[in-house]
Amino acid sequence: MIEALITPRSYRCASVLATPVVHAWLAHRRRRGKEDGDRFGERLGKPGLPRPDGRLVWMHAVSVGESLSLLPLVERLREALPDVHVLITSGTVTSARLLRERIPDGVCHQFAPVDRPGAVRRFIQHWRPELAVWVESELWPNLILETAGRDIPMLLVNARMSARSAERWRRAPHLSRPMVAAFTGVLAQTEADAARFRALGARNVAVRGNLKNDAPPLPADARDLAALKRAIGGRPCWVATSTHEGEEEAVGEVVCALRRTFPDLLTILAPRHPERGAAVTEMLERRDLVTARHSANDTITSATAVFLIDTLGELGLVYRLADIAFVGGSLAPHGGHNPLEPARLDCALVAGPYTENFAEAYAALEDAGALDRVGGADALAGAVCALLEDESAQSTRATAAREAAAALGGAAEAALGLIRDHLEPSGDDARAGVLGG
Repeated sequence: MIEALITPRSYRCASVLATPVVHAWLAHRRRRGKEDGDRFGERLGKPGLPRPDGRLVWMHAVSVGESLSLLPLVERLREALPDVHVLITSGTVTSARLLRERIPDGVCHQFAPVDRPGAVRRFIQHWRPELAVWVESELWPNLILETAGRDIPMLLVNARMSARSAERWRRAPHLSRPMVAAFTGVLAQTEADAARFRALGARNVAVRGNLKNDAPPLPADARDLAALKRAIGGRPCWVATSTHEGEEEAVGEVVCALRRTFPDLLTILAPRHPERGAAVTEMLERRDLVTARHSANDTITSATAVFLIDTLGELGLVYRLADIAFVGGSLAPHGGHNPLEPARLDCALVAGPYTENFAEAYAALEDAGALDRVGGADALAGAVCALLEDESAQSTRATAAREAAAALGGAAEAALGLIRDHLEPSGDDARAGVLGG
């Protein structure tokens, strides 16, 4: 197979030859609003900020979920070592927007450079981190190998790798082995993830859970929350969040069914991709469901059947408005989204069968009796109806969800320990305490 012939050198040469294709791809993304035109130079490795004086830890994530999962770790690091500056890189406009609102003092954000040698060199030469911390599975060979080649230690935390990705990397051993071996420590989410990294040649691999399990409750604007609670009043209410195409149609069916029993029911719907708001509104209104849109500053009236949250970063608000939450990406085969966010905010949970992205969390919630599994619109309507009719069951399940979510923490402390070992070396024994066992 041709993959077996790929080496770091041949990959580097191919990425240079692909420069026109990469530039065309980036230009296409800019036209679609998927690149920040004002900060586009960062994608080419040109710094958008000066490097702060002193020690710098670089943390690299890919998108919204991975970037936000870093925040508890960043806060712990800043508390433990306040003289250490932190640079977070990510690759999406949405992640940059949310991080801008939430990162603490002493932390800055840049867009990650594209994986071309020139862009990578410019980036590393400017930022010169003491330590690089990569998150999950965003593995770019040029960026990793250039960092390692400058003797910058690298850690991979919250590491995960699907069976499909592992097989793809396995076919290119001359590239994948030096790449994963460049990490001085790997903290995997699960035993299966750890086994896949070890098989590819990673060293010092340990299982320490998921950083997303350590996140604090999502924030919400107090004034917006109070205003929406006044508008909802005493109406029965449930939420469906992070939904994908196909799932909104199912939610529409559920709303129609539930309103026959609960005529004043309010459904709050927050699609995974808010830019689909107009299409979702059109679908709901074809069902004669009066819809108010958050992006349009529509108000909730007694006639409103669905309140559509088609704006970013609002889940902390949404989960505080209702006691029942359906977590999307699970009814359609997208692997499910984070169930611990509503669990931390006292929601009774409902989800579909496709939850492999957060398998550990869903299993813990299910074992605790905090989660109802459903297989389609009819089952979803039945599960929500049962909870609306039984406030005691609703409260019991919400309490179980909150307690199960709290019990899953610990990954951030393990990652912090490994980072401190690299910034403040105290011998191999300390590092073995984090990686061993």
